[in-house]
Amino acid sequence: MTEAQETVKTEEELQEMIAETESGARNPTGAFPKKVLFFVPLIWTIFQLWYASPLPFLFNFFVLNDTEARAIHLAFAIFLSFTAFPTFKKSPTKYIPVQDWALGLIGAFCSAYLYIFYVQLADRPGMPTQLDLIISVVGLILLLEATRRALGPPLMIVATVFCTYTFGGQWMPDVIAHKGASLSKGMSHYWLGTEGVFGVALGVSTGMVFMFVLFGAMLEAAGAGNYFIRTAFAALGHMKGGPAKAAVVSSGLTGLVSGSSIANVVTTGTFTIPLMKKVGFKPEKAGAIEVACSTNGQLMPPVMGAAAFLMVEYVGITYIEVIKHAFLPAVISYIALVYIVHLEACKLGLEGMQKTVTKTVAQRMLTAVFGFLFMIILGGVTYYGLGWIKVVGGGATIYIVSVLLAAAYMFLLWFACKVPELEQTTEIKELPHLGKTAQAGYYFLLPVVVLMWCLVVERLSPALAAYWATVLMIFILLTQRPIKGFFRKMQGQEGFSFREGIVDLINGSVSGARNMIGIGVATAAAGIVVGTVTLTGIGLVMTEFVEFISGGNLMLILLFTAIISLILGMGLPTTANYIVVSTLMAPVIVNLAAQNGLIVPLIAAHLFVFYFGILADDTPPVGLAAFAAAGISGGDPIRTGIQGFIYDIRTAVLPFMFIFNTQLLMIGIDHWYHLVLVVVGAIFAMLAFAAGTQGYFLVKSRIWETAALLLVALILFRPGIVWDKIFPPLHEEPPAQLETWVADMDPGSSLRIMLKGEKMSGKEFTKTIMLTVGDEATGAERLAGVGIETREEEGKILIDNVVFSSAAEKAGIDFDQEILNIQVPTHRLPKELMYIPATALYAFIWLLQSRRRKKQEGAVATA
Repeated sequence: MTEAQETVKTEEELQEMIAETESGARNPTGAFPKKVLFFVPLIWTIFQLWYASPLPFLFNFFVLNDTEARAIHLAFAIFLSFTAFPTFKKSPTKYIPVQDWALGLIGAFCSAYLYIFYVQLADRPGMPTQLDLIISVVGLILLLEATRRALGPPLMIVATVFCTYTFGGQWMPDVIAHKGASLSKGMSHYWLGTEGVFGVALGVSTGMVFMFVLFGAMLEAAGAGNYFIRTAFAALGHMKGGPAKAAVVSSGLTGLVSGSSIANVVTTGTFTIPLMKKVGFKPEKAGAIEVACSTNGQLMPPVMGAAAFLMVEYVGITYIEVIKHAFLPAVISYIALVYIVHLEACKLGLEGMQKTVTKTVAQRMLTAVFGFLFMIILGGVTYYGLGWIKVVGGGATIYIVSVLLAAAYMFLLWFACKVPELEQTTEIKELPHLGKTAQAGYYFLLPVVVLMWCLVVERLSPALAAYWATVLMIFILLTQRPIKGFFRKMQGQEGFSFREGIVDLINGSVSGARNMIGIGVATAAAGIVVGTVTLTGIGLVMTEFVEFISGGNLMLILLFTAIISLILGMGLPTTANYIVVSTLMAPVIVNLAAQNGLIVPLIAAHLFVFYFGILADDTPPVGLAAFAAAGISGGDPIRTGIQGFIYDIRTAVLPFMFIFNTQLLMIGIDHWYHLVLVVVGAIFAMLAFAAGTQGYFLVKSRIWETAALLLVALILFRPGIVWDKIFPPLHEEPPAQLETWVADMDPGSSLRIMLKGEKMSGKEFTKTIMLTVGDEATGAERLAGVGIETREEEGKILIDNVVFSSAAEKAGIDFDQEILNIQVPTHRLPKELMYIPATALYAFIWLLQSRRRKKQEGAVATA
């Protein structure tokens, strides 16, 4: 067997792995089932495009509310789970057995039941008929089976355990016992309402996630994935360990619109892993680098494995805020991974690929400056130019912008045709020319620009923004081939026909829908867990349980949560793992941190569990991404997973850092120069941590140098760890002066108070809460504005009233809690002054190692 044949075989096996885990392992040979598995996903895509568009309201036809749309969405997902995924690994894949047709149709009907009989169900809430109950029970069972087929047993087992807890609460151990739910109450909650299966998580899958997954599939069908990979190689391939650095960047770009670490590994790994081995990386390290890149791709906004959209609903903040909070940790994590690759290359003495064209330092600097200026000018013209058009054009703005967008598209296509078409092979034999490679696909950036413009400037909903970006992608898919054929004078020839564009569009639509099968059933099944929490109150039990086993120690609570996320993440997809763990543990982190005097924003707790859920993708023994990478590299999958996890230690440390220093999430930053300081400090901290964990900086580090680098990283990440001990950030004022303090505060500033209360068990607790004051005239009015009234009783200041649904109620303030003190910021020098000694130590280690490296190079030269 030739090497080429072996490569083809490996690629086919990897595509089968993706199919098994992402879009269905069945590939029937019969004409009818093949058409069903083609046209049903296509119809699903058309339905989702209709639902996301303004057309239903424009034509007043087939207008759906959220519950109806979720029911249809899940009906498609369940039907495809039974028809596209075999019952067991040894079950037939070349045809669809009769029982799978039957189960798929019954499951789809049970889901669509909420759409078909929506009016009747709305007229009898909480009073299900016998038929309602039968449909609910059958639907729930078939959903669990569909989840097992599409995602494996873990999520099905977790959901089943929670169902069992709901109906068998009275027989549970005393510590978690409850009175239990009747079948009528449980099914009304799980299936016939919007608290369980058809809840927020499935709503996010229906309204937002599908459009982003479809957008990514269409980008891939248009050739953008190949373009991103080759551009990354052209830019970085000549550096030390260049292919590995290119793997980091290309995986990051792919991860922008992909929610699957396994698909990322296979998409970019077929290019990157062979080249990494070619320049000298061992198979396990080449695979591990690709695994670390691809799993971290899910950290990158805007998609984040669908978690970004769920955070919007669960945390109650806007999508733009989610992106803002998640951006810096994701970026510095990727910067550190590039640096780790560089250190590995230095340790092994590796070089990059040979450049076809070499430039002088002056030429490179000039190119970089002109490129930077071009980006600034382009950004300014886009932002202010379109802003000016909105003012002048008014209602005609959309038409003017459409014409300008079409003109830009035509120009960039013409510009792309000035260079050869990009190769479609997975083998890169020589370093591509950066300018020509980038020029061949600038037009792929237009849909991304439209997406970000709609999100950031127009402030459209994520679903509508993704819809308009997808509409542009549809236009590009249909037109890029014939227009290129016209510019290249190759009209109608192979690769440049309109018909091929239609095929690309249809294949991208089918691929996007099939990629959604797992996410659709995962969000529905995870809704069972969410429904159990709201029905039984297990959340409060979890808080007490975690507090008991941790002794109230916040660090132990965080470690416990991280371990739970890792264990669950080994078997659950990222989205489902995030839903389950965030529902159970995120409020626990916030509440118990408050009892420890630390205010943790809810978004920080959600990102904490999300990060550790992602890390499970490369954690042995289950890490599927590691098995995919090992399949390409030929290395041992367990060693690949272990090495990948070692590379990802930096990602495991970041969540602990931003829990204690929320400035890493862009929270509490007042000025632009403060932002610059935080960003620069975080980047250097992550580089120091990477060098410390790799035991190599400029040369191999001594033990004390490694310890010093880790100390530098800690101080740069969390300068308050030392500064707050010397200069406490807060001092306490008596609660009797509460109204006076609040009246003197600047509007929009934060009021911190310590409260003492009593739990249901009678045990006392204290906690710190933070509220944002308004601009009312008096202190009493400002307190009323945040939702509280106070009274004085026996020299104590007590909470007398809490306004329903106010900021105070959401913060957990309750009647009769005692205000112990007001925590006021002290006037002190900024904690960032700790950067000075940390930077000095950093520079000292650099100086020592620089001298050692010169000695080593001198010794080699004289040898």
